[in-house]
Amino acid sequence: MPTNLISGFTFIKHGLNLGYPIKESIESIEPLCDEIIINVGYDDPELKKDDGTFEYLKDTFNHPKFVFLKSWWNPEVSSKGIILSEQTNIALNKCTGKYCQYIQGDEALHEDGLKEIHNAVMDLENHPAINGLVFDYLHFYGNTNVIKYTRNIYRREVRLIRGQVGIKSWLDAQGFRDKNDQKILCKRVNAKIFHYGWARKEQIMNHKVGQFNKIYHGKEYESKTFQYERIWGLKKFVGTHPENMKNWVNQHRNEVDIMKLKRKHECKNIGLAISDLIESLTNYRIGEYKNYKLF
Repeated sequence: MPTNLISGFTFIKHGLNLGYPIKESIESIEPLCDEIIINVGYDDPELKKDDGTFEYLKDTFNHPKFVFLKSWWNPEVSSKGIILSEQTNIALNKCTGKYCQYIQGDEALHEDGLKEIHNAVMDLENHPAINGLVFDYLHFYGNTNVIKYTRNIYRREVRLIRGQVGIKSWLDAQGFRDKNDQKILCKRVNAKIFHYGWARKEQIMNHKVGQFNKIYHGKEYESKTFQYERIWGLKKFVGTHPENMKNWVNQHRNEVDIMKLKRKHECKNIGLAISDLIESLTNYRIGEYKNYKLF
């Protein structure tokens, strides 16, 4: 089988019950990809218990370029969210592409960046030492018209990597490392990932938070009831959503007006406020954590 130029890959579990825009996520990277690997998680080793996500996606994406996998999410793997990188790597290991475009089930790539990504991949052909592309992020919170932008949430991350060179998903699957667990050299691309993970209705978010706390803290962990709060760093979103997200945005619009809630005051916000002010003036983010090295 000839090597594809770009493989897309993703993973998902309980995508329907937890309100993920997984269909839209996959659609957003589809124009770039020669194949797309979709790893769907199950509750049991026999791979029979899921919420219908596998059949939903299989019916939606029936072109041969879409390759489907089933995998068990072992509840005993519950430290630092490592199950998330394990599931990402199951999909990544099936990619045949020279380059691999990643998307998570609550993310969507804005179509305005497609040409820039294509050109950046062509440029990587001339720079073999560069192993990835770093994308800008918009993180929505509470609703799809509010974003969170502050030092304690990442503003950029790697979403395209060079394939077949041992690069792997790292820890809770936020970023990638090389086979020796070292950060990879990347180039920033003028493309945006829209992250909708915290922009669902409160009841669905409560269920999602409960599930994810078990991934990080153990299967017996009991979460407090989740409620949206007006936390530090929230701003009104000015711009356009990815075209293929419009129906999802309308269907999942939250009745809660986050910006009218009472502001949550915490001592740590003083440090964030100072850092954010400096960033607004200089574009330098104090103490920014990066999963990558920039070229």
